[in-house]
Amino acid sequence: MKQTQEIQMTYSGLLPQKDGSKIVRVVFERGKDFAEGTVPSGKMEKSSGFTPEELEQLSNYLVQNGDDILAKAKEVNPLRNWMKKK
Repeated sequence: MKQTQEIQMTYSGLLPQKDGSKIVRVVFERGKDFAEGTVPSGKMEKSSGFTPEELEQLSNYLVQNGDDILAKAKEVNPLRNWMKKK
């Protein structure tokens, strides 16, 4: 990965799927570059500006840290966060 620019990661709350499972959407941003993936699969779904090697590293990060990301996503309450902004 480019060491000169910091990568920021944001994530959603738990999102229900048709099969009853739950996922978390994760976005990595570095300047104008972005990559979107999901936990627990680690699959990168969209990207711009990241190399294939970097996308593989981000995917591995999602898989290796999936349990931690899922635990943090359980604490996300979009309605409460939206109300605080008002």
